[in-house]
Amino acid sequence: MRLLCVSDIHGHADALAAVLATAERRGYTQLLVAGDLCFPGPKPLETWRRLTQAKAVCVQGVSDRALATLDLDKVRARSEHERARLDRLSQTRTELGELILARLARLAPTYRLPLEDGGELVLVHGSPADPLEPISHDMTDEEVLSLLGDDPADVVICGGSHVPFDRMVGGVRIINVGSVGEAPCSLRSDVRGAVDHVRVGARAPGELGELVRSSGSVTAYGAMHADATFIEIRAGELWVEQVVVPLGRAA
Repeated sequence: MRLLCVSDIHGHADALAAVLATAERRGYTQLLVAGDLCFPGPKPLETWRRLTQAKAVCVQGVSDRALATLDLDKVRARSEHERARLDRLSQTRTELGELILARLARLAPTYRLPLEDGGELVLVHGSPADPLEPISHDMTDEEVLSLLGDDPADVVICGGSHVPFDRMVGGVRIINVGSVGEAPCSLRSDVRGAVDHVRVGARAPGELGELVRSSGSVTAYGAMHADATFIEIRAGELWVEQVVVPLGRAA
């Protein structure tokens, strides 16, 4: 079993297509998506259709819940930015339609999957203790432990923070798979466009984060690359391969 794990697509169907094309070349057996599927990007319906065609297993993220349940009549914009976001949310609802909105509302907050080595993986947007509260790369071990809860599984696959990392805390392997649609533009100029993946072996968590946050990087958000993670069991060990897919202007 080789898992393709992604998160935070945010309606960027072209970025998702680029990730899936890369994944098809590299091979995978199942697609897991840690929420924030369709909002606020330009192609929410195409994003949903691509995920459906790929038979993706999706959990509910913050924006998915907002799309499905937020009462716009009770929300008052406090700035032009907030007004624009609310307008876009309304537009996205129209583009998706009631049937898809109902399916977003029914998405589970977590998904658990037995692993071939006898362990268990949990897929969640934020954290096992609070599916809407993300685990970020800059948290202390104590902060991370408070978000693992009482039954976090052996491996936690999460998103929410848009920054990928791989670390072990309290005996739990935590793998944030970054963002497909809103990844920070943080690859160095000398590797952006030339590097399409970084291998992170079973014994080397954290290497991708070191590359992404290296000196001389740009930290603004944009569509320069998309993040994805492959996971599989090899000879009884969990292997993680975190992938950076260059997108270019077309994405």
